[in-house]
Amino acid sequence: MKIDEKLLSYLEDLSYLVLSEEEKLRLAGDLENILNGIARLAELDTAGVSESSHPFDYVNAFREDEAYESVDRELILRNAPEKSDETFIAPRTVEG
Repeated sequence: MKIDEKLLSYLEDLSYLVLSEEEKLRLAGDLENILNGIARLAELDTAGVSESSHPFDYVNAFREDEAYESVDRELILRNAPEKSDETFIAPRTVEG
């Protein structure tokens, strides 16, 4: 695909950019290289290749949940400046 002035102007407007002539020439070359690379990919024979969403086989890495004893609540609250039953009391940060 040939990148012409009309397409560059459209892309410039679409992206809210103002490009110099030097930047437009460089952009046109870069876009042509990208499109040529994509065209080369289209030439590949992919018959018999299964679709994939990831290049590696992925196995669920989650572990089973296990219940276990937590840290003693009384021990945690022992050093709190203020507490109420089983919770910390903190200064109000929002007026209301």
